[in-house]
Amino acid sequence: MATLTTTTKSTSTKRALPGWLWFVLLWCGGVAGAVSLGYVFKIFMNLTLFAVK
Repeated sequence: MATLTTTTKSTSTKRALPGWLWFVLLWCGGVAGAVSLGYVFKIFMNLTLFAVK
């Protein structure tokens, strides 16, 4: 009994992002996270400082 097997390339290799694009995406995500954390800290400090007065 003979079995027929076919092999195809996976499509995931075509969707993989190049290394420099990963670097840019992670860098932008880090900058956005730091800026948003700064704004949250600024708002929190303003709320607590006015609450003390």
